[in-house]
Amino acid sequence: MRKIEIYDTTLRDGAQAEDISFSVEDKIRITERLDDLGVHYIEGGWPGANPRDVDFFRKAEKLRLKNSVVVAFGSTHRPKRKPSNDETLKALIEAKTPAITIFGKTWDFHVKEALRISLEENLDIIHDSVAYLKKHADRVFFDAEHFFDGYIHNPKYAVKCLAAAQEAGAECLVLCDTNGGTLPTATGEIVRKIVKEFTAPVGIHVHNDSECAVANSLISIDMGASHVQGTINGLGERCGNANLISIIPAIQLKIGLSSIPAGNLKNLRDLSRFVNEIANLRHFKRQPYTGDSAFAHKAGMHVNAILKRPETYEHIRPDLVGNTQRVLISDQAGRSNILRKAEEFGIRLTSDSVQIQNIVAELKELESQGFQFEGAEASFELLMKKALGLHKRFFDLVGFRVIIEKRKEGEYPLSEATIMVKVGGHVEHTASTGNGPVNALDHALRKALDKFYPGLKDVKLHDYKVRVLTAGKGTSAKVRVLIESGDKENRWGTVGVSENIIEASYQALVDSIEYKLLKEEGG
Repeated sequence: MRKIEIYDTTLRDGAQAEDISFSVEDKIRITERLDDLGVHYIEGGWPGANPRDVDFFRKAEKLRLKNSVVVAFGSTHRPKRKPSNDETLKALIEAKTPAITIFGKTWDFHVKEALRISLEENLDIIHDSVAYLKKHADRVFFDAEHFFDGYIHNPKYAVKCLAAAQEAGAECLVLCDTNGGTLPTATGEIVRKIVKEFTAPVGIHVHNDSECAVANSLISIDMGASHVQGTINGLGERCGNANLISIIPAIQLKIGLSSIPAGNLKNLRDLSRFVNEIANLRHFKRQPYTGDSAFAHKAGMHVNAILKRPETYEHIRPDLVGNTQRVLISDQAGRSNILRKAEEFGIRLTSDSVQIQNIVAELKELESQGFQFEGAEASFELLMKKALGLHKRFFDLVGFRVIIEKRKEGEYPLSEATIMVKVGGHVEHTASTGNGPVNALDHALRKALDKFYPGLKDVKLHDYKVRVLTAGKGTSAKVRVLIESGDKENRWGTVGVSENIIEASYQALVDSIEYKLLKEEGG
C-alpha cells in the first residue's frame, strides 16, 4: 500500500493566520500532540526570524518524539552571497533539526520582479542552497514557491527549478500553490506531469484562497504525490492552508492509502479542538469529520433512517475520527427524533407512547414562538420531563426586580437585582449586584438558592448569546437568549424567549439551575 507522508505546518504557516499567536510553550504542546497523532514531519518555524522560534528549536531538541521529525523552515540563500556566508542557511543549520525545508522562487515573474536577478542565477541559488544544506541535515525538502502560477506562465522554467533542486539532492519536490488560486482540474494535471518527469518524490502544499485546498491536495495524491503539507483546522495566512483534519481521514478512509497509524484517527477530533483552544479560537461546528455538526441530524426522515442504518445519511462512522452521532431537536423533529433523545436522556418511551405526539406538538408550538432547542438540549430535556410528569420543582419565583442606575456621563452603570423565591415553606428574599442586569439577576438567584442547594456553587455561566427574532420592530423586538452553563464535569445549554431581554434571560437561567439540580438528584 502506498504511504503518504503527512507534513504539518501549523506552527509556522498556521501561526501566520490573523489573530493567531502561539507562545513557545504552546508550540511545544502542539508538537507533542501532533507526535501522538503520528504525523511524519512538524515544521516548527523559521529559525533566526524571531527569538520565539529560536527558543522553540532549542527546546524541541530535548523532546523525545515517537513518530515525528521536527523540521526547520527558511529560504534559499540571498542573491550575491555564497551559501556558507548566508545568515538564513546558518540559522537553519543551527536549529539542529534532522530535516530542513527551504523555499525557492519557481515563477519567472517573481525572479525578475521580486528578486531582480536573472533566471539562471535563481537556478544556481536553488541548487547551491539545497546542496549546502544536504551536508548538514539528513533530509532537505524543496518548497517550490508559486509553482503552479509559474508552470502555467512558463512551464519550462518552473521545471528547470525543480530539476536544480533534485540534482542537488532534495528529498522531496513540494509543489506550492502559494496564492491558492489554482483549481483542482489544473492542479491534478500539472502534478501528474511532474510525477512522471521526476524521480524524486513529489509533494503538495496549497492554500485555500479559492476554497480548493483540500480538493487540490487529494487530487494531487491521486495523481501520484506522496507527501502532503497542511495545518490543523486549516489555519494559515489569508484564507488558510489545506486542512489536515479533512485530508488525513480522506487519505485513509476514502482513497484507501496509508498515512498516520490507523488507530490514531480516533484522536482527530480531540486534536482539532486542542489546537483551537490553544489558539483561542471558537470551534467550527460545521468542520467536516470533527465538527459538532458533522454527524448531526435534524430532519425526522433522516433520523428515522439512521436509527435503522447509520450509513443512510453518514459517509463514515463518526467514532472512526473520534466524533459522535447527534440528533437535533427542532420544529422539523418527528417521532424518531423524540425517541432518540429520550434514549439519550434515560427516559423510557416506546414508539406508540401517546406522550410523543404531545411533546412534538409542544415543541413545534414553542419553536413557532422563537424557542430553539438545538443549542439548548438541557431545556429540551426539562420540557420532555415536564410533559411526562417526571419533573420536580425545586423552587418557585415570588418576584424579582432589576435596577440599572447611571449617575453621570462617562461612569459605568450600576446594576442591582432583588429576588424573592420560595423553597418548600421558606421564602428567601435577597439582592445582589453585577456588571450588567443579567449578571446581577444571576448572582441574586444563586444567592437566594445557595443555602438550600450548595451544589450550585460549582455552576459557571460560560456563554451568553442574544438574537433578535422579529426584524423591523427595533427595541420592542422579541429576543432569544441562549446560555451555556457548566460545572466541573459537564456543560449544558438552555434557552429563553421574550420581548423583554431580562425575562428571556431569567427563563434560561432558571432552566440552567433546574437542570443542574435535577442531575444532582440522579434525574
